[in-house]
Amino acid sequence: MSETSKAGGKKPAASRKKATAKAATKKTAARQSGAKKAAAQATAAKKTTASKAVPRKARRGNGLAPEERWRRIAEAAYLRAEQRGFQGGDPVADWLAAEAEVDAAPRA
Repeated sequence: MSETSKAGGKKPAASRKKATAKAATKKTAARQSGAKKAAAQATAAKKTTASKAVPRKARRGNGLAPEERWRRIAEAAYLRAEQRGFQGGDPVADWLAAEAEVDAAPRA
């Protein structure tokens, strides 16, 4: 009489609840792992397609290396602020304008 009760041969209610909870946990885990696999495959496919289409360094800023692009943007933003005497203005707007300027300029 390990898992059956004396009346009716069924498992006690506590054992049934545990078994149901375990089954639900297994189903949820399987569902989540399937979703994770699908998401990972989709991400891998996007990365493969994007990296083959355009070389990484040539994606922004006329092909400048990221460090060089950042340096040029910082310098241009500083010059914009300097031209107005560092009075008023918005540093973020300066940065965005400098970014557009650097990205539009021909590579030197």
